[in-house]
Amino acid sequence: MVKNSFISVISQEEKDENKGSVEFQIVSFTNKIRRLTSHLELHRKDYLSQRGLRKILGKRQRLLSYLAKKNRVRYKELIILLDIRESKTR
Repeated sequence: MVKNSFISVISQEEKDENKGSVEFQIVSFTNKIRRLTSHLELHRKDYLSQRGLRKILGKRQRLLSYLAKKNRVRYKELIILLDIRESKTR
């Protein structure tokens, strides 16, 4: 598992100030998702980690939909920055 490939988009000063911001939480969840995904490539039958991954994916999805409703420009920038797919609209 390569730990250096995770995203350090937000600087250290911004981490201390904005831990509750939506963008910080989405970046944090994205790092956790990538870490769990690389873990599950090695350990395919780790069902508890699979469940945790699904829960984190749901949380990130809810935060992304909230951000898309509140500020579409910041949402688009974050999607491009994190290199993740845009969510399907209902």
